[in-house]
Amino acid sequence: MFADWPLLSLVIWTPIVGGLLALAAGDRNPEGARRIALYTSIATFLISLPLFGHFDRGTSAMQFVEFASWIPTFNVHYHLGVDGISMPLILLTTFTTVLVVIAGWEVIKTRVAQYMAAFLIMEGFMNGVFAALDALLFYVFFEGMLIPMFLVIGIWGGPKRIYATLKFFLYTFLGSVFMLVALIYMYAQSGSFAILDFHVLRLGMTEQVLIFLAFLLAFAVKVPMWPVHTWLPDAHVEAPTGGSVILAAIMLKIGGYGFLRFSLPITPDASLELDWLIILMSLVAVVYIGFVALVQQDMKKLIAYSSIAHMGFVTLGFFILFRIADNTGSLQGAALGIEGGMVQMISHGFVSAALFLCVGVLYDRMHSRQIGDYGGVVNTMPWFAAFFVLFALANTGLPGTSGFVGEFMVILASFKANFWIAFLAATTLILAAAYTLWLVKRVVFGEIGNPQVAELSDINRREFVVLGLLAFAVLLLGIWPAPLLDVMHASVDNLVRHVTISKL
Repeated sequence: MFADWPLLSLVIWTPIVGGLLALAAGDRNPEGARRIALYTSIATFLISLPLFGHFDRGTSAMQFVEFASWIPTFNVHYHLGVDGISMPLILLTTFTTVLVVIAGWEVIKTRVAQYMAAFLIMEGFMNGVFAALDALLFYVFFEGMLIPMFLVIGIWGGPKRIYATLKFFLYTFLGSVFMLVALIYMYAQSGSFAILDFHVLRLGMTEQVLIFLAFLLAFAVKVPMWPVHTWLPDAHVEAPTGGSVILAAIMLKIGGYGFLRFSLPITPDASLELDWLIILMSLVAVVYIGFVALVQQDMKKLIAYSSIAHMGFVTLGFFILFRIADNTGSLQGAALGIEGGMVQMISHGFVSAALFLCVGVLYDRMHSRQIGDYGGVVNTMPWFAAFFVLFALANTGLPGTSGFVGEFMVILASFKANFWIAFLAATTLILAAAYTLWLVKRVVFGEIGNPQVAELSDINRREFVVLGLLAFAVLLLGIWPAPLLDVMHASVDNLVRHVTISKL
């Protein structure tokens, strides 16, 4: 029934049109803008559900494909499609956007229409990034989503929002310029901008290394990987809660997705030669950034550094496949790391979004993110404390939560590659527990810290719905990850075969 529907176009253009309608509502009708945003985001999420329900798990081929000529002179097409790697990320995007709209319902009081429109338009662009099968179309969506986020941080952000916005934009934009050069070069070689044509393009080692480095500059900034991570803490601290949620839950994942869609399949030989570099950068993120998180006094900054450390797990899982293939000769073992990285991306989307929303709940009441200003919150906000502790434990990788599944798979895959890689990666379990439980102890437990904490009110119905949905997602993925893994298997196996065929 849904096979002939333009579902991907709908999940891209429905929120963009809804954003324009919300913008048209204007500041004179903020309630109307809120309702347009809510109905549009829910409709987009519902439209995205058939992508999962009607997904053929037995094939690695692109599904729900749409194709139309766009710029025939340069052989550029409006070409969309999803596989088991990209489809779950679209669902994560549509689900998270609904929560962001609800979370900002009462909090945002100025320029409401513009705020809601920015997130809806950004949702459409992000869905376009995951669905695009034409490289130029991908680049348009990839760059386009920077503009709404630039405005979100710059208009509704904190005191240093201009500095954070410019730093965010310059880092991400300059990195992607190198990617554009690589895409144009491959177009000159193949005569096409089709991403799947790039996958079978025969490139020499020098060409592959240069293209790999160009992609690395673009995607490492997005993840962000050490040492190009410094824009993220500033952006998170200054962004409003909704901006932090989208940054952590979706935008960071676009960098990881880029490695799987571009770097590994297009430059497999260069990926093999330079896998040590990615592994090193990932392990530094896991270990060093974990220690940096330990000394933070700002809750948002602590969670931001935690995000960098957890995303280090993702890139580690993606690039240890060659070492696993060498040691075991097994494609299944090599696929384990990529699947673990994918699960970690989805889990981190839930957990990081939840933690930033929890910080937003406290900030709305006390207008402070400093850990030292709190203490004993459980005495006045028991429901909030229950949610906060659950998400904090998920952040540490507690079994039964989504945070455990991806980390366990990546560590297990790392053992197949090299003991010391696995040993260093596993330190995140200790470091994450240290800085996360330290945060919980100082903020949630103990005696009431000051008179302001004594006057706090517990979460309202709107906040309960948002945190409750995320708690359900965290527990469901932690207890029953099979549906997500089933969707990924065929696509990941095909990617591993393509990348390691010369190794086995």
